[in-house]
Amino acid sequence: MSQANLRSSLNFKKRKEVDEMSQETYTIGQVATRFNLSVSTLRYYDQEGLIPNLTKDQAGIRRFNNENLEALQVVECLKTSGMSIKDIKQFMQWSSEGDETLAQRLTLFQKLREHLESQLDLLERNLRVVDYKCAYYGQAVEDGTEARVKQTGQSIREIANH
Repeated sequence: MSQANLRSSLNFKKRKEVDEMSQETYTIGQVATRFNLSVSTLRYYDQEGLIPNLTKDQAGIRRFNNENLEALQVVECLKTSGMSIKDIKQFMQWSSEGDETLAQRLTLFQKLREHLESQLDLLERNLRVVDYKCAYYGQAVEDGTEARVKQTGQSIREIANH
C-alpha cells in the first residue's frame, strides 16, 4: 500500500471513530451519575424543555448524545449560578430561535456575569472574616484563653471591608 493510500485509509478510520464517538448515546442513569444529578431532576429538565433534541429509543428510554450533554452542562452552570428554571428555559428558547436572539442571550450572560462578580465579592469578604476567626481562635487555643486576642480591637466590619 502506498504512503498516500495508507494516509487516506488512516484518515478515514479517524473520521469514522470521531463520527462514532459523536453518535454515542448515554442512558439517563449514566448521565445522572456523570453530572451528579438525580434521575428525577433529568426527567424534570426534559419535561421543561431544557435539554433540546433529546431522543427516546424504541422502548421509550431517553438517550442522551454529546449535544445533549453540552446543553445540560450549560443548564447546570446557569442553575448553580443562581438563574431560575424559568430564565434558563427562556435562554434555551432563545438558543433554538437562532441568530435573531443573539443580543438577548448576550444581555442575559452579561447580567449573569455581574451577578456572579457581586457574589464573588461577597464570598471574598466572608472568607476574610472566616480567616480572621480561624486565626483568632487558633491563637486563643494556643494561649488557652481569648484574653489576649480580644485586645487586638479589630472589628469584624474592618476585617470584612479590608
